[in-house]
Amino acid sequence: MKRLLACLLGVALACSLSSAASAKTYVNGIDANYPPFSFVGEDGNPTGFDIEAMNWIAAKMGFEVKHQPMDWDGIIPALLAGKIDMVCSGMSISPERAAQVAFSDPYYTISKLIVVKDDSDMSAEQALNGKIRLGVQRGTNEHAYLEQMQQDRKLPFTLRPYDSPPMAIADLLNGRIDAAALDSAPVNNAIAMGRKIKSVGTFAPDDNFGVAIRKDDAELLKTVNEGYRQLKADPFWKELQDKYLSQK
Repeated sequence: MKRLLACLLGVALACSLSSAASAKTYVNGIDANYPPFSFVGEDGNPTGFDIEAMNWIAAKMGFEVKHQPMDWDGIIPALLAGKIDMVCSGMSISPERAAQVAFSDPYYTISKLIVVKDDSDMSAEQALNGKIRLGVQRGTNEHAYLEQMQQDRKLPFTLRPYDSPPMAIADLLNGRIDAAALDSAPVNNAIAMGRKIKSVGTFAPDDNFGVAIRKDDAELLKTVNEGYRQLKADPFWKELQDKYLSQK
């Protein structure tokens, strides 16, 4: 009996080790300064809504995930070059991006806001039509949208690209720019953290976030979509929203 038990335990251990060894590891490219979706925590590790969501999906679907901070304006080239396997980091779905990569089903809708200091009387219309310094995150949908808008309508603002929303907000507060055009999530997060800013309106249609994946990786796309389907049916989905996306 002891020999049989030892044999069975050995088989179970071997199967467990084999399963762990065969688990696929995917690299997720992230913007490391895009709170509350993806950022580096006080412990030096990536965290945020997207990070925890993808960690849950990885555990549920049986793969490993590594979150790799990268420059946002080079993240799709890195995906296409095979340096990363996905981008789950608050990426807006757009026709231009969809021509290059596949996107998962949308999982979040984001608004595009004009932001000023909380004591400013500037309106969104004044910001877009005035001779002001307007901050924006480089390499984003809003950056491309504003460049096209400025070209089409000959608008007089000076566009100042930043590497992250927090950097644009910091320069807004210290007077280096007059307004910023940013996604609603980092704006709401900044307000919740006590930053003295406010939204005065939108400047573009809402966007949907999706996970970007190479077009030839249909298996990963299917896995991610199924993972989100299961996550949205689990109580953890609401816990994540309450933790990261509800203004305090």
